[in-house]
Amino acid sequence: MLLAGIQTAVSLIYPPQCLGCGGLVGSDFGLCGTCWSGMSFISGTVCEGCGVPLPGEADGFRLECDSCLRHPRPWSQGRSALVYEGQGRKLVLALKHGDRTEIAQTAAVWLERAAQPMLQNDPLICPVPLHWTRLLKRKYNQSAVLADALARRAGLQHCPDLLRRIRKTPALEGKTRDQRYQLLGSAIGAHPGRLNRIRGRSVLIVDDVMTSGATLCACTDACLRAGAADVRVAVLARVTQT
Repeated sequence: MLLAGIQTAVSLIYPPQCLGCGGLVGSDFGLCGTCWSGMSFISGTVCEGCGVPLPGEADGFRLECDSCLRHPRPWSQGRSALVYEGQGRKLVLALKHGDRTEIAQTAAVWLERAAQPMLQNDPLICPVPLHWTRLLKRKYNQSAVLADALARRAGLQHCPDLLRRIRKTPALEGKTRDQRYQLLGSAIGAHPGRLNRIRGRSVLIVDDVMTSGATLCACTDACLRAGAADVRVAVLARVTQT
């Protein structure tokens, strides 16, 4: 009773605010009607490689988008919760650059729903790593925050430093697909002290946004070189025009 009373008092002093616009909402970490209508959630028939929405209905065979057909992915399955546009894009950018780490709690709900087919067989969850110089500047790795929130919701193990950036690379924004792949090269590798956690395991790599897939390819290759049995990827948002 005392705890309930304290929570009620706190909610009166600090009423729940919309994650998008800051307006009042009915519960913590929610969205108002206007911001909700600006979200592009992915559902229905999707690409097995990256989770982008596809027209038509599933026919029992593996379906892939044109991008995944042109450039086969080294991972086995991929899912995305949102299309990277509108209000969803604003939330991703706020999580990534705006110190809005609380967004990860709600984003993990969306990501868990999208990634449900890939949460079987106890996969080890890990984030796409940041180079230490970028981590020092940004103060946190948004992918690690998201991966931790997803692991907690799904009741799965999370290893935030399973992978590491061996070499610093420039920002990938504005780079072409080929430039991204060339820049990443062998920039990502498995942490030498975590090899025993990768060998023979299924690994689920988590990131905030997938554009060309170059970063996720580098992460997947690192896991496979280290002996992972299977690699899957889950991203909060998918850029549909690459």
